[in-house]
Amino acid sequence: VQLQASGGGLVQAGGSLRLACTASGSIFSVNVMGWYRQAPGKQRELVAAITNGRSTNHADSVKGRFTISRDNAKNTVYLQMNSLKPEDTALYSCTAGTSIRGTLFAPNYWGQGTQVTVSS
Repeated sequence: VQLQASGGGLVQAGGSLRLACTASGSIFSVNVMGWYRQAPGKQRELVAAITNGRSTNHADSVKGRFTISRDNAKNTVYLQMNSLKPEDTALYSCTAGTSIRGTLFAPNYWGQGTQVTVSS
């Protein structure tokens, strides 16, 4: 499975960005896709995940601001990020894998990261 991410950039606090991740290859082997992020000096954290059936999970830190969605026809997952804060600044990476239970999954494949920088 190959994952191609896009949509990062520089935005002011309070602004919005939308990330996209398109999967190709043996996509039948995965049933959950998600976004992780890692800021300098911090641990990587799961931001959001979505199953093939569109069940979703969002980290508490982004609930109400970020929304993960998917277009199965395009094999693409989106992360709409609103009301961005400086603490959202990180390298965001798309991932795909197999479900362990619902949106809890083992990330088996990773795309290249896309940088999101939020200025204050």
